Amino acid sequence: MRGSTESAVGPATTETAGEPETAGDAAVRAGGAEEHPGIAEEHAGGAEDHGGDAGEHAGGAEDHAGDAGEYAGDARRARWVAVGTGALLTCAGLAAALLRSAGTAPALVPAAYALGAAVCASAAVLGAKGHTRRALWSLIAGTMIMALGDQFD
Repeated sequence: MRGSTESAVGPATTETAGEPETAGDAAVRAGGAEEHPGIAEEHAGGAEDHGGDAGEHAGGAEDHAGDAGEYAGDARRARWVAVGTGALLTCAGLAAALLRSAGTAPALVPAAYALGAAVCASAAVLGAKGHTRRALWSLIAGTMIMALGDQFD
């Protein structure tokens, strides 16, 4: 029997391929927000987005397989950006620390540049491990520490 049945005892269920499932399971299988928390609101609705026909979206995992690949590419790109930016800012901070330590600047200036470079190096490591949000915030903090050293100059 196909379609939905309502019972006074339990929630509405639908039968797909001979297995009864609850309406919540159909939404998850059709790409509900529980399965993909980062997907935009238009993809998180489930069967009601497509005319209410749950049988139409029986292969919901196949529909979102392309989305998962797209998001994996974005995540990979973000990791590489975090690693590259961290390495670049680390080199710049170390070079500034070495140049300022050779001059007449107070000792706090090269120390601030070196500390900022160390924070950026740790951000590069975080980015390589896939912690891109923490890495990008660490890059901001490291740059701010280096800017503080520039203010003391």
